[in-house]
Amino acid sequence: MNQERCQGLYIIQVASRLTGMHPQTLRKYEKVGFLAPARHRGLRLYSDEDIERLKMIKRWVEDGGLNLAGLSLALDIRERLIELKRRLASIIDTEYELKQQILGFLDETIQILETCSSSKALRERHAKGREEK
Repeated sequence: MNQERCQGLYIIQVASRLTGMHPQTLRKYEKVGFLAPARHRGLRLYSDEDIERLKMIKRWVEDGGLNLAGLSLALDIRERLIELKRRLASIIDTEYELKQQILGFLDETIQILETCSSSKALRERHAKGREEK
């Protein structure tokens, strides 16, 4: 098992105490797919993220009165919203980068036009100066 994955992992008895849920409830939630704790040598190992997810599920059951079907729907909606938020953040980042590129292009174009105009004005002045002599 990889060292990073081992940090902050709890066996089922500790996870049960941390969440205030019976170990059998944790097993049931795993069985229905609400979470997938890591396993090592036959032991379930719950991460800090798993613990937070279980606490959220417990609030939804106790405060919201959700049953397994309601929990499944709520977790699915939550995952979809998290993915939507991630995609929207990515779009916003890309949009910002594109805006910066466009602004840079416009600045360069303005600078080129101003340089061309200045060069043309200098040439015209120089030409007028010759005509006057």
